[in-house]
Amino acid sequence: MIDVKITMVGELATNCYIITDTATGYKAIIDPGATSPSVRGIIKNSPDKVKYILLTHGHFDHIGYVGTIKRETNAKIVISRQEASCLSEPEKSLSHMFFGKKLESVIPDILLEDGDTLNLGSSEIKFILTPGHSSGSGCYIVDEKIFTGDTLFRLSIGRTDLPTGSYREMVKSLKRLSELEGEYYIYPGHGEASMLSYEKNFNPYLKQVI
Repeated sequence: MIDVKITMVGELATNCYIITDTATGYKAIIDPGATSPSVRGIIKNSPDKVKYILLTHGHFDHIGYVGTIKRETNAKIVISRQEASCLSEPEKSLSHMFFGKKLESVIPDILLEDGDTLNLGSSEIKFILTPGHSSGSGCYIVDEKIFTGDTLFRLSIGRTDLPTGSYREMVKSLKRLSELEGEYYIYPGHGEASMLSYEKNFNPYLKQVI
């Protein structure tokens, strides 16, 4: 079982999530695009408990603080194999396009394929590849929670007009999410949290694929 804390970071108000396995206290930080008091507090007070930096994709607003967390905690940087080059190439992370500057280059520790799992203490984290926003975008599923990055938002979806984005692939990814059995909390990369059942009923993009 995991506990979820949300902190909004950076110029684009990215949702950074701190998830904690309640049995062991081990933590993962999802999409640290920039710093925040919550993230700094974790790094300062319990660096040895931070096991993973989980990245839903490689755009600058989701990866900007990865290098600092890695140095301070030695947590493993985790990203899909398709997105790995975003961590060292500003053209792919879009940092150069939006800000005209490079982010700190980092090397991932774990490259994920669709269906791979990680253990965070007693909790299992499953990764599913959901291309569309970018070719290597993915979601992390833990218990009844899905961290969807910029694939699925409350009543919307991530844009598909950026490099490696594809609306056709996004439709396939949305269909895959819609076919998950059971109820899930949706924790997106931007905006408010939601429920999968709510999105199936009211999200115009998701309704099209059901």
